[in-house]
Order: sequence, then structure tokens, then C-alpha cells
Amino acid sequence: MQGCCTATHADFGGEGQVSAGIWRLLGSMRWQLSQLVPSHQLMTQQPDLERLIDNLLPAVRQAGDAIMEIHRTGFDADRKADGSPVTQADLLAEKLVLAALQQHAPTIPVVSEENAASHHMAPPDQYFLVDPLDGTREFVRRDGKGAFTINIALIEGGHPVAGIVHAPAHDACYWGIVGMGSSLNGEPIAARRTPSDGPVALVSRSHRDPQTEDWLTENAIENTVSIGSSLKFCLMAKGEADIYPRFGPTMEWDTAAGHAVLAAAGGSMEHPDGRPFTYGKPDYRNGPFIAHGKR
Repeated sequence: MQGCCTATHADFGGEGQVSAGIWRLLGSMRWQLSQLVPSHQLMTQQPDLERLIDNLLPAVRQAGDAIMEIHRTGFDADRKADGSPVTQADLLAEKLVLAALQQHAPTIPVVSEENAASHHMAPPDQYFLVDPLDGTREFVRRDGKGAFTINIALIEGGHPVAGIVHAPAHDACYWGIVGMGSSLNGEPIAARRTPSDGPVALVSRSHRDPQTEDWLTENAIENTVSIGSSLKFCLMAKGEADIYPRFGPTMEWDTAAGHAVLAAAGGSMEHPDGRPFTYGKPDYRNGPFIAHGKR
């Protein structure tokens, strides 16, 4: 692959070529599938997930390019009803992503952050969760850190089974299929076990709260990295950090794609009491969670 997107494979009904990066990734996987495949039965088989990911990557790249052009040339930030910012970049990226989903998976419903009407849909057994610009606050800051992403996840039976997280400012495209593995720009990545000198914890740059501080203290974790958006999941997926505690509010579209990439890389995510973290909650609103690297 060049960047995150190359020639496309067939969609669910079309024809094409599988990207070389995907086959390179699949050829190098050494996972024990029993450790990675969720207990529920997949509705979409893995070859179809491969084709779907491969077909969506060019649109994700296009959306990322559009976001970066707006970032370079300037923009206005409005406020939504909940007080969070929204820009032209959010709306344009959503338009491009939703068009690609309609083209390549027209029968699967989509819940997207900027489509308020979709938030009232009862969660189906299979659906996409889309955040066209995760980390809008980071985008608005324009501080050179580029901690914003495009998130797409496929949920089946309450579990994320595949996800794409694209960080256009870093030209970094992560994708993962649970049971097969994760990739960064077509090269395999994997979560690590906690090193002997202790874990690196990831914390939200914009939403660090007293509960998180208390949890870090209780668990004697001193080494922390602050970063925005779904990049926290991706740092764990590529073995650069070990744990991400989150007690502040998030929505399902904020976490599902990163959760999928992390799970496919050998990590996990759960409620603080150890229960599995699933999707399809009321209003698509998350509760607290702890995401882990390999354990």
C-alpha cells in the first residue's frame, strides 16, 4: 500500500484486485484465532470484511485530504446543541464516508455523529458507527499535533468486528479485522504485553478528569501520555502504550473503530468491573471503560 489506500478489491457484489498490503498483512499473521475471535458468530465472513475494508480505504483517504485542505485554508467552528464544536470538515468528511458506505454496503444501517436522526434508531444486530472527525477540539486548536481521526467501525451482535482509524495529519491509516489482525499503512502491528518497568497509560488531552487521576494513583501508574481522539487506541494497537482508562463521557462512534483496531491487534476493552464492553447502548452513549494492550 502507499499511505492507506491503493487499488480496491471487490465490494460485496463487484470485482477488483486485493491490495498488496492486505495480502502482505494476511501472509504475516501469526495469531491464534481462538484468542482473538469474539464468542459470537460473525454475520459477515472474513473475506467479505477484507473486501469491505479495501473498498472503503480510498474514500477514507479522500475524506482525510478534504479535512487537511480545510485545516490549511481556515474554517469556522459552530457549536452543536451539546456544546461540542462542529466544522465544515466534519460535514464534508461525513458526506464522503457515507457515500462510500452506501456504495459498498448499502444494506447495512449507519449511525453517524453528525446525522442526529440516526441517533434515534434502535440498534440493529449489524450497523456501522461513524465519526467523520474524531477530535474536533484538536482540529480546531491547529497546534500542529494533528490528533484527529476519521473513524469507521462495523458492529455485529454488539461487538466491533472491523474498524478503520485514519489520522490524515500523520498520513497514518490503521485498520483491523478481529480474528485476522491490524495494520498501519498496510504493515502488521500488534499490541504488547506490559513492560517490566511498568505500563504507559494514555489519557485524554481534552477530557482528563479527577476520576482518571484517582484511578492512576490507585493503580500506581505514573507514566502517562496525553493525546486526543482514537489515536489512543492506535498507540496501544502498535505496542507503544499499555492501558487507557476513561471515566468521562464518550459516544459509541468515538470508540468503536479504535476498539476494533485494538482488539484485532491483541488488546481488549472492558468496563471497570471487568464486564465486556459492548455496543448498542441507550442513545449510543458509553459508560466508563478500561482499554488494555495484550494481557
